[in-house]
This record gives sequence, structure tokens and C-alpha cells, in this order.
Amino acid sequence: MSNQGNNRVPEQIQEKGVAVFRPELRENKELERFRVSVKNGNALARTKTEIALYAAVCLAILLVPVFLQDAFLLNKYARYLVFGMLAVSLSLSWGYCGILNLGQAMTFGIGSYCMAMTLKLKTIPVHTGADGLPDFMVWNNVTELPGFWTPFYSPLFGVLAGILLPAAFAALLGWFVFKGRVTGVYAAIITLAAMVVVQIVIIDQQAFTGGFNGITDLAQFDIGGFAFDAYGSSSYYLVAVCLTVTLFLALAITKSKAGLIAQAIRDQEDRVRFFGYDVALYKIFIFSVSAAIAGLAGMLYTIVMEFASPTFLGVPLSLSVVIWVAVGGRQSLLGAMLGALIVTGVQGALSESETFLDTWTLIMGLLFVLVVLFLPQGIAGAFASLAKRFERQRPAPVPKPAQHAEPIANGREIESAR
Repeated sequence: MSNQGNNRVPEQIQEKGVAVFRPELRENKELERFRVSVKNGNALARTKTEIALYAAVCLAILLVPVFLQDAFLLNKYARYLVFGMLAVSLSLSWGYCGILNLGQAMTFGIGSYCMAMTLKLKTIPVHTGADGLPDFMVWNNVTELPGFWTPFYSPLFGVLAGILLPAAFAALLGWFVFKGRVTGVYAAIITLAAMVVVQIVIIDQQAFTGGFNGITDLAQFDIGGFAFDAYGSSSYYLVAVCLTVTLFLALAITKSKAGLIAQAIRDQEDRVRFFGYDVALYKIFIFSVSAAIAGLAGMLYTIVMEFASPTFLGVPLSLSVVIWVAVGGRQSLLGAMLGALIVTGVQGALSESETFLDTWTLIMGLLFVLVVLFLPQGIAGAFASLAKRFERQRPAPVPKPAQHAEPIANGREIESAR
């Protein structure tokens, strides 16, 4: 009988009633199991390290008011934290699902206006017309509060609307874009166009939205009678706590099954579709969660700034968010947040300095070019590369000697260590 095609030798071959074993095959299996266990252990260790790093950064953020009592600086740093949350939202869609959203400011602005509408209806009468009618409506000869404004008398409705309305808008837009298999730069252009349309509508409907002036003279946000002063530590803590919760929620999503599939879609969309997953559905989910986080950031920004403006839905802000995420590292939530804090902090420091008053934009442009050239994966990517380099230099773990079987007659075996 020919032995062609029978190159694989089973681990155990019966020869005249005697069990013959191939130790090298068992060694390969043991080694493979060892490699899998080491890989899983390394992944678990990296996750624990990542969680510890996130916790340390968030703790440092929460401790800032303990050492800083300046009301102006607390307000400024709270604004920077809001931008950090906005960067996290884009990192979730762009860095973990491959959806470059050039209209991220759209959902940010929608959330901002939802909170502004609620706070405007709580403003003291001196800033409103008869029966609490907003002042800009009085100026535009509006005599009755529009129906879509009425639910915003409830602060709970305003908060829920600021989160769910951007998510619903993103889900609707994502349904047409991703079900139509629109990807890459084309999807980015569609999100940018949608943002411009929403901004134009808000500006055009001046009688109901305040137009170019936006919605100003807002009351302070309060929960159960406790007011959050925009220039006090209370508002800073509100923003910091929301940022911490958002950061860990987004991290949990990236570690979940949906998050892992989203990352696979980012890398090989066609292969994921081949395995039977509904790619469009996962994209819509990540896109909507990203929009909800941006809407929450927009509400917090209105609380801190005490007004809402159509500039919050502008192209400059959207492009700035892309730059923050690129600098920090789009495939790292923490990196994107730190990128936003670093860029906005440096930009604020340079623009307020008399020395760089006329040249700070050129300096910022030069910094962005240098980051793109020398840190294509952002700051977080650079640190990740260094960590991997140190990890490779560590000695690899050695597997324990495998247990082999010595054959005896009648098919029985005796286990002994080599």
C-alpha cells in the first residue's frame, strides 16, 4: 500500500497490540497551550495596567480644585476637560471603528442647545418677556412659546434630550450612510455636510434659536436645589466626574464583544462581513454612542460657558477635534483626551501671551506638522511603541517540561517525566 498523502503520523499508533507514542507531537501541543496561556495572561496584564493608568489620570484631574482656588482658572480647565470628552467621543468612532466624523461638532452643538433651552426657561424674569418668553423671541415678535420648547421646562427632559437627540440623529444619518456601504472619505464628507446644514438651519431660525447670537443669559444648572456655579469648583467637579464616567464607559465598550468587532471592522471590514456580522449595525452603534458622548460634552460646555452659540456647530471646532485626536493618538481614548488637554492648553497659553500674540497660530501649525511627521500614531502611539520595545527585551517565560508516556503492552501507558 502506498504511503503517499500519509505524512501526518498520529500521536498513538497501534502496532501488534502495543501503543506507540510520538512525544514530539505532545510537546507541540503543550507548547501551543503554553503560548496561548501566556498570550491571555499578557492581555489581562495590559488591561489591568490600562485601567490603573486611566484611574490615576482621572484621580489627578479630580484633585485639581484641592490645590487650585482661582475661579477663572477652574472655569478654563473645566472647558479643557469638556474638549477632552469631545476628543474621547471622536476617538471611539475614528480610532476604534474607522469612522472619521468631520461633523462631530454637530452633535456637540445639539447637546449644547438642548441644555441652553432648559436653562433659558429658568432665567429670572428680567431677561425674558411676558410669561417667561425668551428675550430673543420677544425681539422677533414671537408672542407664544413654540411647542417644541415647552418640554424643556423639565430639566430632566433637557438632559435626556441632550444625550438621546444627538444619538438618534447620528443613528438616522448612520443608517443611510452605512447601510449604503459608504466608507472612507465619502462618509467623512457626508458628516461634514450634515453639520453645515444643521448650523445653517439654527442660524436661519433666529426667532426660535437666537440666530447668530445664540442663546445667552442663562440660569445656573442645578440638581435638587444645588446650583453649579460656572466659576466654582462645583461645575469643575461635575465636568470631571462626567469625564471619568464617560472615559471608563468608552473603555468598557472597546473591551466588549461589540468593541472588538468594531476594531475588526476598522482593520478588515470585508472579512468581518464575510463571517456573517452585520457591519452596518455595529457602525451605527459606535457612531451613535460617540454622538451621545459629544452631546453630553455639549451640555457641559453650555453649563461652563453660560451660553450656546452656532459656532459650537462650526467647521473650525470639528477640524480642531480631529487635530486633538491625531496628536494624542486616535487608537487610545486616554491619549485622545490628553491630546485635547495639551493642544488647547498650549493654544490658550500662547494666545494669552504678549510675546506670542501675533505668532501663536504659526507655532501651533508647526507643532501639528512635527507631530504628523514624527509621531504618526500620536503621543499614545509613541508610548505604546516604547512599551512594546521594553517588553521584547524581557526574557521570555520558559514552559515546564512536558509529561510523556512510555508505551507498554496491552495498550496501557505509564506517565513519567523526561
